[in-house]
Amino acid sequence: MLKAIHVQESREAAEQKAQAIVEDLRTARMSKTADLIAQNDHETLTYYAFPDIHWQKIRTNNPLSAS
Repeated sequence: MLKAIHVQESREAAEQKAQAIVEDLRTARMSKTADLIAQNDHETLTYYAFPDIHWQKIRTNNPLSAS
């Protein structure tokens, strides 16, 4: 679910996807997980403020996907 948020083309789309996931998690009675995502998704989306050419290198800590 989290990966689906971070593959969006824009921050707005990522925020909408995050909201949809939060709603799905609440429906599935996973409110603690939903709260965690709702409260912290903005921190994980900060890379959208940089030019998109840099996104692949800064949105992950996996050195294989950042090459």
